Amino acid sequence: MARIIFYLAILITSTVFGQRNEKTQVKATVDTFFEGFHKGDTTLMRSVLADKVVLQTAFKNKDGKDILRNDGDVSKLINAIATRSKDQKWDERLLGYSIQVDGNMANAWTPYEFWLNDEFLHCGVNSFQLFKDGDKWKIIYLIDTRRKKGCQEG
Repeated sequence: MARIIFYLAILITSTVFGQRNEKTQVKATVDTFFEGFHKGDTTLMRSVLADKVVLQTAFKNKDGKDILRNDGDVSKLINAIATRSKDQKWDERLLGYSIQVDGNMANAWTPYEFWLNDEFLHCGVNSFQLFKDGDKWKIIYLIDTRRKKGCQEG
């Protein structure tokens, strides 16, 4: 009986440690994406993006109607980063992480504030869907919300 309890304890411990390690890797993937975003390094951003990524934004328009906008191909975002002028400072400040992992699929929920040239613009939440391709996590889907009210800083 003691041997069975010992093996169960090892199994549970290794499962918990493995899950924690995967969450750390998912967080590192999101951090790499934003490091590239802030530096304007599209090669770094692409290193954590799948070949095909779905981008969407959910928000309320000025009439209060709920809108889900399909932002098209990720190349649009990459191009915007690559061509932004040097005098523009885009600063997306992540306020936390909630990461869930199941096998080769993960979700990272990251509340944020977006600042343009040190001026608050909006806040919301990013929801990243990731797929583990071999030993690397890749972003396959990104949806964010945007609002000006109900923000910590705004």
